[in-house]
Amino acid sequence: MSEGIGARVKRKEDKRFTTGKGRYTDDIKTENQAYAAFVRSPHAHATVNSINSDIARLKPGVIDILDGHQLTADGIGNLICGWAINSKDGSPMNMGAWSALATERVRYVGDAIVVVIAETQAQARIAAEFVEIDYEVHAAVTTSGSALESGAPQIHENAPGNLIYDWEIGDESATDAGLASAAHVTELNVTNNRLAPNPMEPRAAIATFNDADDHYTLYTTSQNPHVARLVLSAFYQVAPEHKLRVIAPDVGGGFGAKIYIYPEEITCLWASMKTRRSVKWTADRSEAFLTDAHGRDHETKARIGFDANGLITGLKVDTVANLGGYMSLFSSAVPTYLYATLLSGQYNIKNIYSNVKAVYTNTVPVDAYRGAGRPEAAYLIERLLETAAREMNIDPAELRRKNFIREFPHETPVIMTYDAGDFEGNLDKARAAADVAGFEARKAEAASRGKLRGLGYSCYIEACGIAPSQAVGSLGAGVGLWESAEVRVNPVGTIEILTGSHSHGQGHETTFAQIVAERFGLPTENIQIVHGDTDKVQFGMGTYGSRSGAVGMTAIVKAMDKVEAKVKKLAAHVLEASEEDLVIEDGAVKVAGTDKQMLWHEVGLAAYTAHNLPEGMEPGLKEGAFYDPTNFTFPAGAYIAEVEVDPDTGITDVVQFTSVDDFGTIINPMIVEGQVHGGVAQGIGQAMLEQVVYDDQGQLLTGSYMDYCMPRADDLPFFTIEHNSTVCPGNPLGIKGCGEAGAIGAPPAIINAITDAIGNNDLSMPATPRAVWHAVQAAKAKSTAAA
Repeated sequence: MSEGIGARVKRKEDKRFTTGKGRYTDDIKTENQAYAAFVRSPHAHATVNSINSDIARLKPGVIDILDGHQLTADGIGNLICGWAINSKDGSPMNMGAWSALATERVRYVGDAIVVVIAETQAQARIAAEFVEIDYEVHAAVTTSGSALESGAPQIHENAPGNLIYDWEIGDESATDAGLASAAHVTELNVTNNRLAPNPMEPRAAIATFNDADDHYTLYTTSQNPHVARLVLSAFYQVAPEHKLRVIAPDVGGGFGAKIYIYPEEITCLWASMKTRRSVKWTADRSEAFLTDAHGRDHETKARIGFDANGLITGLKVDTVANLGGYMSLFSSAVPTYLYATLLSGQYNIKNIYSNVKAVYTNTVPVDAYRGAGRPEAAYLIERLLETAAREMNIDPAELRRKNFIREFPHETPVIMTYDAGDFEGNLDKARAAADVAGFEARKAEAASRGKLRGLGYSCYIEACGIAPSQAVGSLGAGVGLWESAEVRVNPVGTIEILTGSHSHGQGHETTFAQIVAERFGLPTENIQIVHGDTDKVQFGMGTYGSRSGAVGMTAIVKAMDKVEAKVKKLAAHVLEASEEDLVIEDGAVKVAGTDKQMLWHEVGLAAYTAHNLPEGMEPGLKEGAFYDPTNFTFPAGAYIAEVEVDPDTGITDVVQFTSVDDFGTIINPMIVEGQVHGGVAQGIGQAMLEQVVYDDQGQLLTGSYMDYCMPRADDLPFFTIEHNSTVCPGNPLGIKGCGEAGAIGAPPAIINAITDAIGNNDLSMPATPRAVWHAVQAAKAKSTAAA
């Protein structure tokens, strides 16, 4: 059976995961290991007057108690945001100081102030309860709207009015003219609710300082260990880069939250140096709610105009993005270049203008969460299209059809150039799979049972594989966004692939092996994928933004090109044939049209014994490559949700969900389907269940699963998943990416379906039973008043 591209190969990594043999950071135990517990602020906004740890130091097992003043004195730098955004007047963003351990002021509940190092985890946590901190409590601000109000509490002195930046993209004059000329204008206020990422494995770190050679080792739950090492050394001055090893072993999910460097990793490394002990910290779930970077949290006002034929004349968007108490590593880019640049959606819109204000609040910092800006853009444009269709009494599918982009490449007014797609084909296939033609009959049947049935569309597009590096650098990115790979053919012919990408649930050990199997005709069991260790793998940029296929795999392809060239040169010499006559298939290098061949292991052995190499050829068979994409990739799709609402309780059942995605070339359909399943589940969670809530004092009200509702199996239907692939012209494999699509396309489809069912468009996420019930009552009242 083929194990190459397109085969449904079972995940190689699942054997260890399903048998409990996975090796996560918390599973690792080091010599002379101690434990860290953090003393965190119970206040959202306060001045730290004094710290008294005298009693805590007397508790059993305590090794040391450290604070931010000591950390600063040792030269440890502040946490930074790695993407510089300028306001529309050209002024730089107002990045406030963020120390790994707060010294003078705390800015959200959970802000770390002191770390206790003790012999056991329990001893560290108990002693932390006895650290006394005197606070002067200040008023807090928790919402983006209130942060900009006159007289709002000032969070950072260098950010007047709590404004981080006031940014724009597009032509405002042309957009205003387009709206003025419109025969119909739809206006919509949209909230994109704040979410907690909730990866199955909480964050963890184990730091070890070896004073024999002043070398540091950090095991951590990271999506990009090389970037972590770079930031820890170059910006936070924790350790010189060549004396710091970062290892990200098995990682139990990330969803963006494990991209960043947090205070805990910095502090554990520093504390290890201070105490000469290995220092381990693992978050519990409550700590994760309080400290993991949250996602989304946009407030938006939008206007979209249409001419008499239903064609879009202009789109104007004003968004306020809540970035929390500090700027996290990539937070600035999410509501700007990852959001506003996708506002054209799948539609031919000539005039777009967006203004984005980012603000500080006394909440957990906000950064990229699965989709990162793209879900916010898709939700806005798809809610606008659905609402406009209802207002103009046009079928929502037909209004989309009228405006689809049909010719490629297509340059949008917000700097993106879409390279390939079949948006109408996606919609047609989704409508057929969802049996839209039979919807009215199903709706009537539901009505006979007292239920309200609705259908909602979502035609999403996203940008993945962020690149090229020169372009993103010109837009403010602090790093390049290329990827690296090394292909090592061993003397016996087995292959090791060293990749700068990182796997934390995506199945790289399988899919990366499949592209090698396809190229050289080898079984995947002979191919090992190595990643996640900065001492083993060359510098790479990690995994996020659905980049591992389009960027990471392409780097492997480029390295395989070099291996193949050397293999053919060597085999041609040994077989006394022309390189042009050689083919590599079925684990052998063959002379086409003859029975002459070298088996793959014979090639490896010949390369390393070096007894009969072509003149000038070096021994060995190992090649590397760095790949910098020429453009983003643009996965797209059409989703259709069908729901039933109980008008008496507001309970909503998702009875059918259909997705048709264009991911370009699909390496492993089974793994891709799994990615879509997970993304759609998260998208339904955002649409119907999940929301981070703070009170007016900045206290987190949804700090556990008692109050933060996650989707469960019985909240979800069986999904209908199909594909309508067009090949991406920007990389040799034709891959577009699939990891975030479900989380992008699902929320608007669900809300559009619910609002269709209840006849009331005024419904925000999450559409909880209470929210839906109130919307049903409002629709009834409006209907009664109209009568």
